[in-house]
Amino acid sequence: MNFTIRDAEKTDMPQVLHLINELAIFEEEPEAVEVTLSDLENDGFGDQPAFQCFVAEVDNKVEGIALIYNRYSTWKGKIIHLEDLIVSKAMRGKGLGTALLDQVIKYGHQLGVKRINWEVLDWNEGAIALYEKKGAKVLRDWNVVHLDESGINNYIANL
Repeated sequence: MNFTIRDAEKTDMPQVLHLINELAIFEEEPEAVEVTLSDLENDGFGDQPAFQCFVAEVDNKVEGIALIYNRYSTWKGKIIHLEDLIVSKAMRGKGLGTALLDQVIKYGHQLGVKRINWEVLDWNEGAIALYEKKGAKVLRDWNVVHLDESGINNYIANL
């Protein structure tokens, strides 16, 4: 199968949002997506883009994405975070996920980052196997900590 990995364009964002929603369903949180098409277009393509996105395109349709952004580690220096690597259900197992991950790693290498971070659900054994096969370490002794918008507002209210 032929596919292309390329930088996302603003016009790709409807398909990107569709894949984000598909991931939410896969992760059993279909109501969790709050980001809008306008958010993606404004946040990814303004004067100071909040993220970089690569897409996997098959027959002029976006079938996969890798969305990353810059971070800074007090121990390592410049790093990037892979927020999500998503391949449509119909295209899983065809090499798109590996090609997207390869692109992220090449991009990070070109930037000279010291580390690339991402999370994976503990029950997503297929993804874990792919990442470990590629040489990534899955740190099972770390917990991810989130403070959502409601939590932020409650925190501020209690200061």
